[in-house]
This record gives sequence, C-alpha cells and structure tokens, in this order.
Amino acid sequence: MTLGARALVIAILTVATCGVPAYGAEAPPEWAYPVNPPDFKPVPDDGSIRRVPGSTAGYTLSQTRDRFVAPDWHPADHQLMPDVVARGRKPEVFACGFCHRADGPGGPENANLAGLPAAYIVQQIADYKSGARKTSVPKRAPTTLMMSLSKAITDEEVEAAAKYFSSLRPRWTVKVVETDMVPKTFVAGWFLADTKSGEKEPVGQRIIEVPEDLNQFESRDTRSRFIAYAPVGSIKKGEALVTTGGAGKTIPCAICHGADLKGVGLIPPISGRSPSYIVRQLYDIQSGARAGAAAEQMKPVVEKLTVEDMAVIAAYLTTRAP
Repeated sequence: MTLGARALVIAILTVATCGVPAYGAEAPPEWAYPVNPPDFKPVPDDGSIRRVPGSTAGYTLSQTRDRFVAPDWHPADHQLMPDVVARGRKPEVFACGFCHRADGPGGPENANLAGLPAAYIVQQIADYKSGARKTSVPKRAPTTLMMSLSKAITDEEVEAAAKYFSSLRPRWTVKVVETDMVPKTFVAGWFLADTKSGEKEPVGQRIIEVPEDLNQFESRDTRSRFIAYAPVGSIKKGEALVTTGGAGKTIPCAICHGADLKGVGLIPPISGRSPSYIVRQLYDIQSGARAGAAAEQMKPVVEKLTVEDMAVIAAYLTTRAP
C-alpha cells in the first residue's frame, strides 16, 4: 500500500469512528442493552382503568404512558414528590418519577435512584449535560432521553429531585435464579419480558432479567418485582471477583463502596440493584461511553473484565441487601 493510500484509509477510519465509543474485544451484550425492534408497537389503549395489587388508585393505559405523569399507586410509601418528580415541566423536562417510578426503584432499563447520594445524582445530570456520560448503544432511548432532559432541566429542579430520591430507602426488587435454561423473551420496551409461551432456551453466559408481572411493571407500579436468570455458579464466581479482585483481574469493590457495598460518602451503593443496569455501567465505563470524574476512578477496575466477568459480578451484587 502506498503512503497516499494508507493516509486515505486512516482518514476514512477516523471519520467513520468519530464520536463512536471505543469498544473492547467484545461488542455490547444485547441482553443487557435491549433495543426496541423497528416494528415495535405498544398495545393500544382500550380506555379501561388499570389496577395493581394493594392500591385503590386507577389509571388508563395512556396515563401510565404520559411522560409528564408519575403514576402514584402507593402514596403512603413515600413523602410528597416535588413537582419535577411528579409532573416534570413541559415540553422537555419529563417527570423523573415516570421513568424511575414514584419512589425511585426504576427497572431493568434504567437506574434505581432510591438512596443514592444527592450530590452523586447532581453530578450524573451534569455529566449527561456535558456529554461525559453517554451509552455504548446510541439507539437506547432511556439514555438518550436523559441526555436531552439534562439540557433543559434547571439547577433547582435537579437539586429538588436529588434531595427527594436520596431520602428514600432502597428496596430489594430483584431475585437471582441460577439456571441452565431460561424462558423465551421479547423486548417489551427497552427491557426483556417473558413470552409466557412455556418455551425455553439455554441461558449461555447471559443474565436474563424480566418482570414477574409484566402488566404490573408496565403500569409503573413501584412494587413490581423481577427475576434475573443467571448461569449456574455465577453468584460464587461473582463473589470471588467482588471480594478479592480475582488475583489482580480487578479491585475488591469494598475498597471504595464500603464493606457492605452500600456506598461511602459520595460513592454510590452497588448492592441489591438491577444486574442489567450494573453490566451496562461496567461496559460503558470500559468502552469510554461513560466518562466523568467518578467513571475515571473506575477505569482501572473494569479494564481487564470480560462481559462474562461483568455478568457474574452483577449477579452477586444483586443478591446483596441494598
């Protein structure tokens, strides 16, 4: 190849990869980054009132899909939501409680905000706003919506939401089940759901996290629960990496996140949370899609991890009390 041709190839590659996260040896795992198919269509609203267990409230399907409404099925479970959490601010600031739910548990598609340090939440919004925090899979709406919202939300609104979510006590919402076979799933809206067909497939090296009750979760009920199917032996393997670092493969998590993994100061808790979310964060930091000061501290922690390592770490962390 001549010098001129080589220069042209380098120029083309530079343009083609500009702004694209530098993936490691493995591409983003599809099971952790579900993307709605092009023909995805939500179920139409028939106008009926939806109900969930343990609540007297009722909402139509359209109301549960309104990004400026945080369905409040169990108001006694939390203090009064600030306006930005309950209703947001039209046209660009969606209700925080719509995606993350009224008292913050979120779901497999996004973050559990309950109990996170307020200053940590504020910093994450700043990172979204600056472009330091992105996603390794740009088509995923949960992250792109956060990036858009961060440009429009005011400092006062961020402070109010951060103070509210940090005051909430996190709950254990995910049960890890080790197994060789998992139910067939489909992408139900940036997360996986059980087809309920009775069909099964090998779990492989994946974690398949699904709502126990799809209708309850799609109704945005904060008491929804999830099952995370993981390969047999995942919890034990994850425990070894989390507690010892795996003979230099990573760094023991307790050094920064505390002996109980519930966070120290501004360092967030990592126990008892969605394994799908944990894997995405580890991968995004490794790929460079998630940067910022806190992510930089995590770089040496994740640089040697494989996706399988990330999965077993997440499986173990999810079994720990939040």
